[in-house]
Amino acid sequence: MSQLAPSNVTLIRGLGLTAAISVNVANIIGTGIFLKTRVMTCNVGTPGKVLAVWIVAGLLSLAGALTYSELTTMMPRAGGEYVFLREAYGARWGFLYGWTQFLVARTGSQAALAVGFATFLNILAGGTLGATYFKFHLLGLEIPIGHLQIVALSAIAITTAINCAAVSVSGNVASVLTVLKILLVVVIGVGALFMAQGSWSHFTMADVGGRCEGVLASARGGVAGFVAAMLGALWAYDGWNNVAPVAGEVRNPGRNLPLAFIGGTLVVAALYVFVNVAYYYALTPTEIANVSTSSAVATEVAKKFLGPVAVSFIAAAMLTSSFGALHTSVLSGSRVPYAMSRDRLFFKNLSKLSTKTHVPVRALIAQGAWAGLLALSGSYDTLTDYAIFALWLFYGLTTASVFVFRQKMPDAERPYRAWGYPLVPVLFLLVTLFLLVMTFLSVSDGIAEGFGSIGRGEIIRGLVLIIKLPPVAGIMLILLGLPVYYYWSRHNRVAYMEEGL
Repeated sequence: MSQLAPSNVTLIRGLGLTAAISVNVANIIGTGIFLKTRVMTCNVGTPGKVLAVWIVAGLLSLAGALTYSELTTMMPRAGGEYVFLREAYGARWGFLYGWTQFLVARTGSQAALAVGFATFLNILAGGTLGATYFKFHLLGLEIPIGHLQIVALSAIAITTAINCAAVSVSGNVASVLTVLKILLVVVIGVGALFMAQGSWSHFTMADVGGRCEGVLASARGGVAGFVAAMLGALWAYDGWNNVAPVAGEVRNPGRNLPLAFIGGTLVVAALYVFVNVAYYYALTPTEIANVSTSSAVATEVAKKFLGPVAVSFIAAAMLTSSFGALHTSVLSGSRVPYAMSRDRLFFKNLSKLSTKTHVPVRALIAQGAWAGLLALSGSYDTLTDYAIFALWLFYGLTTASVFVFRQKMPDAERPYRAWGYPLVPVLFLLVTLFLLVMTFLSVSDGIAEGFGSIGRGEIIRGLVLIIKLPPVAGIMLILLGLPVYYYWSRHNRVAYMEEGL
């Protein structure tokens, strides 16, 4: 292991503009663009509405990116939202964000990406990686160990090792993977438009009788369908803020950070709209709605111009996309526990930097180890579903902090001021509030059932029913962080007293 640096060794600003944009783009483009159009078609019914949802979700992400550009250029430090929330609302809120990210959101996402990488590699290998060596039971979970698990753990280990090198190396890797991702999406779009023998008349059609496998009837049509489609699109755009935690390592942050946020979001939005136009040119809305959950819209479209090779091609595309997203997630995610540790709100040794590479090696290893455990547990999908509500709550609080700072720190240096202030951040906050409220309303029946069980004396069953609902579970995750915060804050005070500070 690299020798660890003393406290006066700092992070290095080794990420240029291309790398900074890549950190965002590589994290945004995961598997959503290959998969989500099927569900969104079932949600809203017509190509025009689906494209409108992609555009609205892109504009919402851009509104967030414009606001984050001001925040990061004002405070270009490691930690991103953790820093903004800490400075705007106090250390408690910063910690609760970091707690949610490290415990569930970021590491759970990394686990899901690693397992996805293993799954797509298995498809390319013709299903030869399905062997299981043995299974063991832990806390009621059956944990298999086999080829797929070894590949997933190896993906986490490899990306962690890459990011233990100098941040400039991580940035270069991100840039290469991002170019590959963009090229693969462009190939699918161009191939569909010029080789698939489709028809523009598909855009005048609607989904009629599509199977819509796995899509609830309550999420088809109307406001509920639009909200469900919007949540799917926002999931595909998630990552537009990924460069924020590494703001302390971006060169010329006053110039490059706004360009990374805004440029990255616009590039992805253009790609998403382009490839969805290609999807609907190649297939009718009903054909898209009929795609099985075991396949992907991109695969069915690629079959139109590649034939049987399409399955392997799309698997390779999603393999590359998963690895690129995992790499940039590991890079930026590690800076949050590092920043918390520097504030004595997490394990002290995680703030140590390598003397050779000036990166938080121990924070990277701790993050990788926890993500690996989540990958083995198989609980990452459930955990990340629980974390989505909490994350959007924090995104809203972070965006609102721009108003706090304008009041508290009116004279602070702001190399970039959010375009459209105050309307743009207000728009982001209103849509965020709408989505949070609609998410709660979507589980109102479950909440009523839970309270009904409690009223009948089935207290444990009722509580379990309520707590398992994603928005409630998200709030519970945040609340579970409170006693941990009080422990670390007390530990912090004791450490300072012992050191005579």
